[in-house]
Amino acid sequence: MTNSSHADHLQDRLLARSASIGIIGQGYVGLPLALLFAESGLSVIGLDTDDAKVQCLNAGRSFIKHIGPDRIREAVESGAYRATGNFDELAECDAILICVPTPLGRHREPDNSYIHATGREIATRLKAGQLIVLESTTYPGTTAQELQPILEEGSGLSCGTDFFLAFSPEREDPGRGDYNTRTIPKVVGGVDTISTKLAVAMYSIAITKVVPVSSAAVAESAKLLENIFRSVNIALVNELKTVFDAMDIDVWEVIEAAKTKPFGYMPFYPGPGLGGHCIPLDPFFLSWKAAEHGRWARFIELAGEINTSMPAWVVSKTAAALNDHGKSVKNSKILVLGLAYKPNVDDDRESPSYELISELSSRGALVDYCDPYFPRTAPTRKWNLGLESVALSNETLRSYDAVVVATAHEEFKDQTLYAGVPLVIDTRNIVLSQGSADVDMTLVKA
Repeated sequence: MTNSSHADHLQDRLLARSASIGIIGQGYVGLPLALLFAESGLSVIGLDTDDAKVQCLNAGRSFIKHIGPDRIREAVESGAYRATGNFDELAECDAILICVPTPLGRHREPDNSYIHATGREIATRLKAGQLIVLESTTYPGTTAQELQPILEEGSGLSCGTDFFLAFSPEREDPGRGDYNTRTIPKVVGGVDTISTKLAVAMYSIAITKVVPVSSAAVAESAKLLENIFRSVNIALVNELKTVFDAMDIDVWEVIEAAKTKPFGYMPFYPGPGLGGHCIPLDPFFLSWKAAEHGRWARFIELAGEINTSMPAWVVSKTAAALNDHGKSVKNSKILVLGLAYKPNVDDDRESPSYELISELSSRGALVDYCDPYFPRTAPTRKWNLGLESVALSNETLRSYDAVVVATAHEEFKDQTLYAGVPLVIDTRNIVLSQGSADVDMTLVKA
């Protein structure tokens, strides 16, 4: 086939919804996308190197709280979706989507090794007429300057002639109620015009609004801008929190007052640090790339410094509060409420709670945690705490010298939990903020 024939053939299969999609990585990004395509009438293969995850999915079970097992079971039983660890099956797919991790190294340098390794796996099986789309967050130029050469050199095929390549950033926000994978607009940028056209056609099958841009680099940059915007603004209110605290002014009340202005202001909220895969990591992809071009992204670096300093600030506030109660951090029993990085989800990626637990423990505190979504801690890229969640009850909380509220789970908003607790350090403004009666305790906002 010619370039035009390959593109027309794929376009026809997409329009007829007879195309098959392979999605590499069945985690918080890849799984909801796979289910959405399956529910939209396409045949979907979910690839993952975790055998336990593959078996779980094929049995119709979910390992992610906000994705119900019924969705998985229906997709599997209908024959529209199945999981596998066999990458040879990629050869049978019309389109292949890459949803693999992109962590940072010890010195905040981007680690694209998962993208590169996945590209090599695809290249050995790549066939003419396939569309490859990278969804993993990365710096501008990755798709065209790194992934494209890997695919071409490993397959002997030419991009834009034999196969097609695009970037479309994931925009998942686990636990969100007002938007979901189908309704969040999808930005798409190909390495050439035909790749963009085909990627738009594919995503339009399942997603309400698809937004084409002029290049893969623009699409890569758009995702970074979104999260840099959030990182910088969160850093601003985190810094203001420490400033207003020194002035004995409640930053939460200040924010509530400021957001009454109907224009020119958007509220952001402080916390004990940043969590999740996006905001703590994504901005540094751009600052690293900027340095390669002789430019210094000072806002990004400063925001990173402020946000990463927040767990230590909370620990210092906890130590000062304990001191006011005649106790030292050493040998004090401290309970951290919440291991998840955001409310009401079972997602602990980059959670500042790990930093809080580690720092308090290093100072000699006897630290436990409570989180209904995490019965026990699992080893992560950085942490292996080996802890189990304690029961959530007033009796439990009262047995600690201090309770640090790190996550705003709905379960933690029950004011009766805190009655008689000697000391509560609230980093999320959820204690005594729900209009309930006063309870007997000392409350410190941090």
